[in-house]
Amino acid sequence: MTNFTITPDGPFSLEAATHFGFGPNTGRPTYGDAQMKLAFAVDDFRNHAHVTLNQEDNGDVTGTIDSDADSAIVVNQVRRILSLNASGVEFAAVGEKDPVLGAMQREHYGLRPVSFHSPYEAAAWSIISARRQRAQGTIVRNRIAEQLGRVYGDGENRMFAFPIPERLQELEYVQSLEATKVERLHAVARAALDGQLDAELLLGMSTERAMEHLLKLPGIGPMYGTLILLRGTGSVDAMTGVEPRLPTYLAHFYGLGAEASADQIATIMEGWRPFRTWASVLTRVSGDRLELPLPPRPEFGNRPRR
Repeated sequence: MTNFTITPDGPFSLEAATHFGFGPNTGRPTYGDAQMKLAFAVDDFRNHAHVTLNQEDNGDVTGTIDSDADSAIVVNQVRRILSLNASGVEFAAVGEKDPVLGAMQREHYGLRPVSFHSPYEAAAWSIISARRQRAQGTIVRNRIAEQLGRVYGDGENRMFAFPIPERLQELEYVQSLEATKVERLHAVARAALDGQLDAELLLGMSTERAMEHLLKLPGIGPMYGTLILLRGTGSVDAMTGVEPRLPTYLAHFYGLGAEASADQIATIMEGWRPFRTWASVLTRVSGDRLELPLPPRPEFGNRPRR
């Protein structure tokens, strides 16, 4: 066991993060001994980690790591997952310039994007969840984790850590997953082992180049490429223009009619720099929680699901 402390730069609420939910997580419940627990394949792709997190009255995030991995790697991964890799003070300053964004920041105080554990896990989830309900995708994901990954805890509190890429390559069959998707998961595992799904690699590319890179993965279209890039890397200021809810949500919050135009969206987002990803996610969360009307679902079904 290794203990660590992260001091957030600016507003951050671990409680808000527990209710965020994304991909296979509908929300991370508060446990008897922790506000949040995470179980994941470590970025070294050799180990798993189980992390217990709490937030102190002074705002510090304290954690305990159960893993054979280098603790520094795990802590950096936790920073990325919880968006503690950038300044909340600077994000708040953007909201001071944009009163609409500022109002959303106050309404959801301390909320930052909660990402997938890694681009690798985001890519695997994209393959598993395509064309099926999130709850069904979660069941399949956990079956794979139970078979080839690691399970922490017992009973209802069990946490399923997804397999490291080397083990995922061994997957031959899992109930309710098509053979084509098994092959695509093998491709995701190979890409991870080849370093093609490294978060820093993707963030070091232009958004356009990173999307081209990700779309080479079998079964990954623009929507899921966006999911991997924006929600798997800890991105702060990348925008792909593919998020289908933003035109209607921005129109609502900025008083632009039924749907914001491409030029209007570009103007709004220019004012969000250098936090376009964070601001977009906050807009998405704000619209979802108000249950604003959604745009028609793309016929091809390749759309990230909350």
